[in-house]
Amino acid sequence: MRAVHAAKAGLAALALLLAAGCAGGGEDPGDGADGAGSTDGAGDGTGAEGERWRPEPGLAWQWQLSGELDLDVDVPVYDIDGFDHDASVVEELHARGVRVICYVNVGAWEDWRPDAGAFPASLRGLGNGWEGEQWLDIRQLDTLRPLIAARFDMCRDKGFDAVEPDLLDGWINDTGFPLTGEDQLAFNRMVSSLARERGLAVGLKNDLDQIPELLDDFDFAVNEECAAFGECARLSPFIDAGKAVFHVEYDLPAEEFCAGTEALGLSSMAKNLDLDAWRDPCAVPSLERDPGPVRRE
Repeated sequence: MRAVHAAKAGLAALALLLAAGCAGGGEDPGDGADGAGSTDGAGDGTGAEGERWRPEPGLAWQWQLSGELDLDVDVPVYDIDGFDHDASVVEELHARGVRVICYVNVGAWEDWRPDAGAFPASLRGLGNGWEGEQWLDIRQLDTLRPLIAARFDMCRDKGFDAVEPDLLDGWINDTGFPLTGEDQLAFNRMVSSLARERGLAVGLKNDLDQIPELLDDFDFAVNEECAAFGECARLSPFIDAGKAVFHVEYDLPAEEFCAGTEALGLSSMAKNLDLDAWRDPCAVPSLERDPGPVRRE
């Protein structure tokens, strides 16, 4: 899945119910228009557990999963597809002090990935609305663990600083499996442990309902469309804990949500749904941070 809400119609219905609530290893990233200037560090970036990157609020970012990668955006954090880019791309970004997040789908099978054949048919459920993708049975932890571990090994070996594991909210979607909240918590915690064991920071993708239970297990959050769904305040526990929230909106123009998300401390921007290079960022919240030294292998 290209990092958007799956079964969006189902999530929109849920949202209506909730709407009442609402690198020093490289060069300084510089003082770009997005507020990418640096002050305090945010971790030493080595590969050992306990020494992983810990992104703090106030970091501008670029998220690109389609099209020719634009390497010239003046921000301290990039989020890119882990399969589509090799170590040289990560190295190029690191050379100018940029931290790099590895996008990996962990909740759905994708038929075009090079490891697609390693996923047994018994793991695959209903389609998630994106061509070539099917939900995974996240209850089968013993089967999924080595498959996800191999993907995170790829991220680590290419030099990424963090992972963005997509589709961590299957339990509130029509997957074809009778998933429960406890199933999702167990799976998400396994995903977190696999990332951290490899020295990678790990982000909680959406799954707002379980933030209170998962806050300690994740180093930052990635959110889609919390403003459209009136949910952005629910991400405040991450900000209060000193953890970045990287946020995008697809259907709302930046001028309609930036003031609210800036006040909450979110790192927000408008993006196209296919997550190409185009971006319309909000101002970085007042907590401007150095992303910390980049990973060095």
